[in-house]
Amino acid sequence: MAIDHDITRHLASRLKEARTARGLSLEALAQLSGVSRSMLSQIERGASSPTVASLWNLTRALGVDFAGLLDSSASPECPILEHLRSTDTPAFTETGKGCTIRILSAPADVGKTELYELVFDAGGSLVSEPHDAGAVEHLTVLTGALSVRSGEAEAALGTGDTLRYRADLPHAIRAHETARAILVVKHETGARPL
Repeated sequence: MAIDHDITRHLASRLKEARTARGLSLEALAQLSGVSRSMLSQIERGASSPTVASLWNLTRALGVDFAGLLDSSASPECPILEHLRSTDTPAFTETGKGCTIRILSAPADVGKTELYELVFDAGGSLVSEPHDAGAVEHLTVLTGALSVRSGEAEAALGTGDTLRYRADLPHAIRAHETARAILVVKHETGARPL
């Protein structure tokens, strides 16, 4: 799957703005986030897309909103109609993992109820660290077949199946074939995005 270069450039610009606004050098942000200085440099130049884990570590270190980095026009209030074209929906690819994630929820919903579209290559995966206590994910398979692991529990899903599972444990979604799914992440407290 191709990386959306407009999103990569926009994210690179927003991350650099956030870093410089806080007076941080690349080295200082690397130490705060755990993301290497060379990777930070590549991300800020738009030469590389961050993984979900790296993006999460960067947003925590910078104290910025995860989805807000991707949507500069977001407003806390929902307009009567807010039409996002497919090409304008924030998306990023898990490098080397065969999973593209489209953020469908509004930036104001981060840490509350988040909505994502997941598109997997055959053999692709999305592996996540535990979210906040009480977090639950609701996964509906639109096409293909997926397996989900939450802690030690595992389930296989086919087209049309829905699974609800704890996301406050280490969890993973794996594709057995090309697949597409909708993921809703419901947080009880705090804000730990996908």
